[in-house]
Amino acid sequence: MAAKEEKKAFGVASAVMLGIGSMVGAGIFIVIGQAGAIAGNIVWLSFVFGGIAALLSGYSLAKLALRYPSRGGIVEYLVQGFGEGVFSGAGSVLFYLSQLIAIAAVAKSFGTYAATFMAGGIDPLRVDAFALGILAFFTLINLVGASVVAKSENVIVAIKVTVLVIFAVTALFTVKPEYLSVSAMPPMRDMLFAIGLTFFAYQGFSVITNTVEDMQNPARTMMRAMMIAILLVAALYILTSVAVLGNLPLEKVIATKDYALAEAAKPIFGEWGFKIMAATALLATASAINATLYAATEIGYTMAKEGDLPEVYEYNVFHSFEGLIISALLIVPMILFFDLSQVTTVAALVVLIIQGITHVGHLLRIKETGANPWLVGAAAIAMFAISGLTLYYTRLHAPDIGYYILGAFALAFGIEVVLRLATKRVVTRQIVDLFNLKHGK
Repeated sequence: MAAKEEKKAFGVASAVMLGIGSMVGAGIFIVIGQAGAIAGNIVWLSFVFGGIAALLSGYSLAKLALRYPSRGGIVEYLVQGFGEGVFSGAGSVLFYLSQLIAIAAVAKSFGTYAATFMAGGIDPLRVDAFALGILAFFTLINLVGASVVAKSENVIVAIKVTVLVIFAVTALFTVKPEYLSVSAMPPMRDMLFAIGLTFFAYQGFSVITNTVEDMQNPARTMMRAMMIAILLVAALYILTSVAVLGNLPLEKVIATKDYALAEAAKPIFGEWGFKIMAATALLATASAINATLYAATEIGYTMAKEGDLPEVYEYNVFHSFEGLIISALLIVPMILFFDLSQVTTVAALVVLIIQGITHVGHLLRIKETGANPWLVGAAAIAMFAISGLTLYYTRLHAPDIGYYILGAFALAFGIEVVLRLATKRVVTRQIVDLFNLKHGK
């Protein structure tokens, strides 16, 4: 008698909830004000286009996950697309660095929201102190391996989604039409410039692909879960952006862009509304730091084991890896030397470019994945087009950003070349298929 088939952990509903929890995190608390300061009262359109880009990217990544089910994720897709060369190796290092940049952005956001509770208000030194403090706290938590933090994640997701939904729905009844009027609209190009930041708020949808090995009927479940999760989050973000820009004058959004979501709660719910939203932001950002810090060090460990990062990442420290400490130390200068707008923009750009490159690699393996080439091509074009618009805007308003991006790419390629020369290691595929064997790859 055949053994009873083991029931998989993720169906459509559970995968959708995981995706929503990953997306509705620190991103929306960081970018709503910064994107609103650029796009004004049509920032909701930026969230629409950001959502469309996320849908296209999610489609491509879902198809890749079904064909190459590996915990290496994007690193695996890069190697499958471009082969075991310097380019894919550098891309994998850059992906790791992008995780650290994202943590720095979230830590700065935590510091900003934490500073709003202080009598002296927002002060750069105070923001950095809180940011470094939360980074140190979760570094220690991850070293000790406290399981209570992981177990509390579902509760945190429920709290932040509930608070945002209540705020967005209630705020629609207090919207001031003059704030959303056509006469107050900025040029349409400003809306386009903000898409890069709004796309960053959707980051997290790719976590659904990590469940492929624990998913019931993945061929059917993966794509449905990806599309439903992104569409639901897009609806929430669009409503939230209308609520914020409909309750705050643009000059107030610009002045409070680092914590505009909490500021927008003040006219509706008073000072307590501000405090509750700020506290929710603290909870969401702290949760994101913990989850991403663990994920980043896991990537470091995987890369070390499979030949993608130095072997120093394999050494145990308490119950974790030395890679955790190295990762935390790399994040510190990003917190100290960048402001929130800079580090968020750099993180958004690096993510966009990496995903664009991944989709190009997907086109090279399109026959294997069976994906629609037009949709995958559109995903690649969307990533690079949004990156180009964002870089053009930063060239006019924050020219240093372009140099930071070039520096990140140069550093990634430099690390890859040094590692290849020093250790002779090569980034290898984890999923070896008949196509690769046939062609001697």
